[in-house]
Amino acid sequence: MRYDLDLKERTLNFARQIIRFYSALPKTADAQIIGKQMLRSGTSIGANYREAYRARSKVEFIAKMGDCLKELDETYYWLELLKTEKYITPEKLEATRDETNQLIAIFVTIIKKTKANLNS
Repeated sequence: MRYDLDLKERTLNFARQIIRFYSALPKTADAQIIGKQMLRSGTSIGANYREAYRARSKVEFIAKMGDCLKELDETYYWLELLKTEKYITPEKLEATRDETNQLIAIFVTIIKKTKANLNS
């Protein structure tokens, strides 16, 4: 499946973006605490996706894809908080925020289609 390769690459590249954001944050305690939360959730998406791809059933696949979606949503929250607290400028955040939204839309679509196939 082509989308599988695309998502493997995209989630890996997304994790790399998140790592770069974290590395550029100020070294203050509050920025680092928020940054570590973002780092944890943002880098786990690709790992969860790879687990989903290896799922033994459609139900397990849907659950793991749900984990990906949950981590994306959490990452978006931390990015927004970093922006609100002015640790990241809106301009620097825009591309990552856009990619987060695109990945959310992709995962929602995959989950919906898989659930529809499961129920038919």
